[in-house]
Amino acid sequence: MIDFKTTILQGIPSKLPPKRILSSEANHAPKRKDILSEDEKKLAVRNALRYFPEEWHAELAPEFATELKKFGRIYMHRFMPKYKMYARPISEYPAQNSQAASIMLMIQNNLDPAVAQHPEELITYGGNGSVFQNWAQYLLTMQYLATMTMEQTLHIYSGHPMGLFPSGIEAPRVVVTNGMMIPNYSKPDDWEKYNALGVTQYGQMTAGSYMYIGPQGIVHGTTITVMNAFRKVLHKDENPNGKIFLTAGLGGMSGAQPKAGNIVGCITICAEVNETAARKRHEQGWVDELIENMDDLVLRTKEAKSKNETVSIAFIGNIVNVWERFYEEEIYVHLGSDQTSLHNPWAGGYYPVDISFEDANQMMANQPEDFKKEVQKTLKRHAEAINKHTAKGTYFFDYGNAFLLEASRAGGDVMAKNNIDFKYPSYVQDILGPMCFDYGFGPFRWVCTSGKASDLQKTDAIACQIMEEIKLNSPEEIRQQMQDNITWIKEAEKNNLVVGSQARILYADAEGRAKIADAFNNAVQSGELSSPIVLGRDHHDVSGTDSPYRETSNIYDGSKFTADMAIHNVIGDSFRGATWVSIHNGGGVGWGEVINGGFGMVLDGSKQASKRLKNMLFYDVNNGISRRSWARNNEAMFAIKREMERTPELKVTLPNLVEDKLLENLF
Repeated sequence: MIDFKTTILQGIPSKLPPKRILSSEANHAPKRKDILSEDEKKLAVRNALRYFPEEWHAELAPEFATELKKFGRIYMHRFMPKYKMYARPISEYPAQNSQAASIMLMIQNNLDPAVAQHPEELITYGGNGSVFQNWAQYLLTMQYLATMTMEQTLHIYSGHPMGLFPSGIEAPRVVVTNGMMIPNYSKPDDWEKYNALGVTQYGQMTAGSYMYIGPQGIVHGTTITVMNAFRKVLHKDENPNGKIFLTAGLGGMSGAQPKAGNIVGCITICAEVNETAARKRHEQGWVDELIENMDDLVLRTKEAKSKNETVSIAFIGNIVNVWERFYEEEIYVHLGSDQTSLHNPWAGGYYPVDISFEDANQMMANQPEDFKKEVQKTLKRHAEAINKHTAKGTYFFDYGNAFLLEASRAGGDVMAKNNIDFKYPSYVQDILGPMCFDYGFGPFRWVCTSGKASDLQKTDAIACQIMEEIKLNSPEEIRQQMQDNITWIKEAEKNNLVVGSQARILYADAEGRAKIADAFNNAVQSGELSSPIVLGRDHHDVSGTDSPYRETSNIYDGSKFTADMAIHNVIGDSFRGATWVSIHNGGGVGWGEVINGGFGMVLDGSKQASKRLKNMLFYDVNNGISRRSWARNNEAMFAIKREMERTPELKVTLPNLVEDKLLENLF
């Protein structure tokens, strides 16, 4: 049998491998909409065959046509590697440098079956968040990375490795774009069509940029959100024990909700229609209990409330039924949200009520218009049930999954009296925007490329020490934020957050990120850490994403529908030292609804890495604070003025504020 390194180096195999039998245990992607004409289907097969020598075409053409009929996509399952897919220690990758090897590690982590939602279809999370469109792209990309020098850059067009191009040692090793469409071709059906043709893909946020670290990333964001949501609704002498957080979605990233609820200390009830996904989260320890019967759920919930428990419960069923039944039973819900993949409403992201999961999947593939109507009927009913609860005092917030957007499009009663805004806030508007992003705090993450838990423990200790030192001189405005993250990092290990790579996340501002990263780099140089560290972040951050219904929903100067910030972010990071950069159409709230960018940076212990990290991380954060300040966000104006005092080289245009009375009676 050919060993792992040799397999990587050969790329597309020299001999046609035998046809693969798909695993019956894997969670396979649903069949996509049959949207191509006959000529377009021929073009899709023609496009797929160009990866392979002509003598294979006669055998592969009917096989790819069958895949297209079965899945609505050509995944090239035959070429799926036989070796185990997981983040190996960096030393096991056949690469010319640690930067390329680190990217290979991160790609394999995104496709690890323990991490990925639909691993055999190269989908990491969200139902359609792809690392690559097909297995040929994966094989070629890994081969390119294995042979890349420090004066080459790999350019990847929506999963397709266009090739290695000469560059410089300071240039990014990889530049990734996903779904970059001409604006008038950026509707959901355009994704269906052009993805089926094999010419574009939806990279979500961290799937197509090789920076997903399993549910841990969203666990932290959800923990911070739910913690502060309870602070908004509870008295200072109350705690979340025995209080209900009701939500939905256990596939991919949303598996984080029960774990976050446990950390906060409440009762978390999370409905999930896909039994396989619910059981996977239970087996992985992300949710405490599984319940399949509504009567049992009601009894268990009442018991948990009476005992002031901290417990997470997965209900295998539709969330609409839970909202409705809890209202009938007079079960008071303190916090409500939704984290189904409503950015992808017509292709498996959200399911209609009172139709079985299996029947709904059949309808989705074979009667897409009927499926859409049923989803929209369910969204209206969902909104109606939530409204009954909020009338009793429930605090409901949109968790950025496009729930309110799609409910409004379906005709649900979710609009404010002005018929412009939603009646419920985005969690960014109420919580993360003013409390975190405007101050520069966002999801800073790292991966220990050694694969050793001991290295992760050392990085936790380093990060905690740095944050405690910074907190001593922090202004009052950010002290609670600092303490929440110190508490998080101290308790991170005992919460068993690692799935796949040895990774960690916390929220830090530019000062915290740079100081923690520099300490990591020094620890690699001294040998305290045994291998390089990969830095990154979720795109869900201060600067990386322009998303009017989520990350930039608290921008009120009219610019929240512009995408200049995200584009400047990825360009600015690329020449300031990022190891790889990415820019995506879509991510979190859906195709055509957001532009988001990300980066990866390898800390190898060198002086060059120390210089790059300080330069890049400073810009990566302050780019967004500057834009938020120009939008007249008070917290951002405070943060950028403070940064300019500390950094004389930084000169940012500040807004002059206008009194409201001057604008009255002008028109």
